[in-house]
Amino acid sequence: MFEKLREIICEYVEVPEEAVTEDARFIEDLGFTSFDFMSMVGELEDTFDIEVNEQEVVHIKTVRDAIQYIEKLQEK
Repeated sequence: MFEKLREIICEYVEVPEEAVTEDARFIEDLGFTSFDFMSMVGELEDTFDIEVNEQEVVHIKTVRDAIQYIEKLQEK
């Protein structure tokens, strides 16, 4: 899951793959804008076959948060 997520992140922001770690913060470390982030969320929904709650997604700050959230949704 991490590798796929890293691949998707690199499509949205110009950072080297090694900069995308589980502790990397989307906005502060990877340079996402809120528009980039929400666009990526749409792709995550399609890729991982999940439905993201927009009220919960605002709490996702790091790559690890995103992985845990996706895994939680996939368990449902």
